[in-house]
Amino acid sequence: MTDQLSGFHTRTGMFDDWLDQRATMRAWEDFLTYRNMEQSRTAGVRREILESWTRSLASGIDATAELAPLDETEEMLEAAQQKNADLRAAAERPFEKMGPLLSEANALLILTDAEGLVLEQIGDLRTHYAARSIHLIRGGKWDEAAIGTNGIGTAIRSGRPTLVHASEHFCQGIKAWTCAAAPIRDPVDQRIIGAVDLSGPPAIFRPHNVAMIASVAREIEAALAEREEMRRTRLLEAFWDNGPARSSRDAVLILDRIGRVMYHRIPSDAPRDQMVPKLSLGQKFIPLSVTMSDQDIARAIPPDLRPSGISRLFLDGEFSGAALVLPPRIRAVSTPPAEPFRIPPRAGAEHDELLMIGQAPKFSTAVDLARRAASAGSAVLIQGETGVGKELFARLIHSAAAHKGRAPFITVNCGAISAELFGSELFGHAPGAFTGATRDGKPGKFEQADGGVLCLDEIGEMPLELQPYLLRVLEQRAVYRIGCSRRRQVDVQLVAMTNRDLSQEVEAGRFRRDLYYRLGAITIEVPPLRERQSDILALADHFNRAVAVRLKREPLQLSEEAAHLMTGYAWPGNVRELRNMFERLHLMLSGSVVTAEDLPKAMREVVASTAPAAPIDAATLVNLTDVEEQTIRRTLIAEQGNLTRVANALGISRPTLYRKLKTYGIRRTFG
Repeated sequence: MTDQLSGFHTRTGMFDDWLDQRATMRAWEDFLTYRNMEQSRTAGVRREILESWTRSLASGIDATAELAPLDETEEMLEAAQQKNADLRAAAERPFEKMGPLLSEANALLILTDAEGLVLEQIGDLRTHYAARSIHLIRGGKWDEAAIGTNGIGTAIRSGRPTLVHASEHFCQGIKAWTCAAAPIRDPVDQRIIGAVDLSGPPAIFRPHNVAMIASVAREIEAALAEREEMRRTRLLEAFWDNGPARSSRDAVLILDRIGRVMYHRIPSDAPRDQMVPKLSLGQKFIPLSVTMSDQDIARAIPPDLRPSGISRLFLDGEFSGAALVLPPRIRAVSTPPAEPFRIPPRAGAEHDELLMIGQAPKFSTAVDLARRAASAGSAVLIQGETGVGKELFARLIHSAAAHKGRAPFITVNCGAISAELFGSELFGHAPGAFTGATRDGKPGKFEQADGGVLCLDEIGEMPLELQPYLLRVLEQRAVYRIGCSRRRQVDVQLVAMTNRDLSQEVEAGRFRRDLYYRLGAITIEVPPLRERQSDILALADHFNRAVAVRLKREPLQLSEEAAHLMTGYAWPGNVRELRNMFERLHLMLSGSVVTAEDLPKAMREVVASTAPAAPIDAATLVNLTDVEEQTIRRTLIAEQGNLTRVANALGISRPTLYRKLKTYGIRRTFG
């Protein structure tokens, strides 16, 4: 392999055995040549690298590229640095500590934003000069979608610390480098906001580099958390000093500069009809920006909430958030569910319209990916537990394609066909090709789906010996009927579904690795219902009304206790279990109200085992801020007002304790 770093050795010494670079290069060359590899070809390549290569290929990355894109506009780089000012400030101290250690270490320490744009870089001067040749400098773009497999982009894409060494890189021009990177997450909402990376020639490679750089990322996150806590405290101070007028019975909601909840308080003596949203710290409430006036903020707030006061909050002259005051006897509930997404009926099926209901982030992400996959036209793998609604996503892909659902939609359950008939079912057969074959021959499902979508359910059940034929059809876009040598072109988008973990099936030898990577270039993970808690009641209302219409009766009403049990249940059968439960309730109940006793025994027992001793409603909801205040008061009493011991007991510094005492109005005198 050609060394692009003059004066550096590319060998890794005692670590040569850890990664067989020649085998990795051969695997990479075969991957680019054949676009898929047999299992024997990938035995020496780590799975996360193979997955990243597959994504890089699907993104159209040029494997012969010599360097990353560079944002040469000084104004745009300055804007990115300003946008990420908190991230850069949090990284200052870790970078200062690491700088002297890197000056003669042939290594660079790099900070990027969430898109892989290099914001800061320190380290060895010779390595810096070499890095300029591949644009591993400020303004360089190292997202996977820009330069393929690399430490920075792959860590951001996978969401975990990542090591990419030498020939594991996707692009030829950066294979003379080794890099270890870790994503940096926002301490408030846990979204990835950047990455930190250690890069240099292959000689600096050590397997523990990734652990070291993950430690640097955690230190940056801790600094960010401290800054956020200080900003939160200052927002509270700004609210107490300059916020809108309020009474002791008003509820208060304070948002940060982008609209996330930083404080949420309901007075303990608030009337029971003061219903407010059940929001958690860090949750996005409304989109907020510096250009919004009080009137703009009012228009962005859900119509069910009518604040008596709105005030923008400023710290050091800069817009930093907003305060809302919610008076008593104003019913404020969460934003009602959006209109469900409608999947139109298939051609010739008038009563085939389907609805996709849900706004949970993971569900919305999956829906968006399905729409984009439809326009791409490539093979799609849909994974999810039994009952999550994988078939709905297959139908969504069909209806969102260029043909708008007017082309064929053919489904095959791979688990319901015998191995003997599987080949003829998929690929068709010639007249008399085998015992039992039809006299005139028969087209297979691929031919029937020509121009549309072929949905293979339970793809993990497909016989191993037939998987190479499926792979050949996907590669050649043509089929050969059993017993016939004539090539038949087909234009089919394949959608494969499974409730298994196909990567585990590959490792167990029950599913071909090359077929898995061909199918999994676009993978949609349908979340289980337990990860869509905010959608449970909306789905329940939908199934309740649907069954009521079919049975020509009024919808059932849920008691508060029944709704509480439903939202706290794990739903192992997912959406299908929820739908079936309402079928039973409509058939079994004589009254119109669903109580806790009407729900399945398993649901009552499971939720009861994890529920608090007494139900908590919105009027008595205690958030994290209340818990913190009470903890400080109890610790002050226990330590008889000794602030040093109180700070030690709480695990915070004395200055932080002083700020919290001021925020909560706690007096420090004890008699």
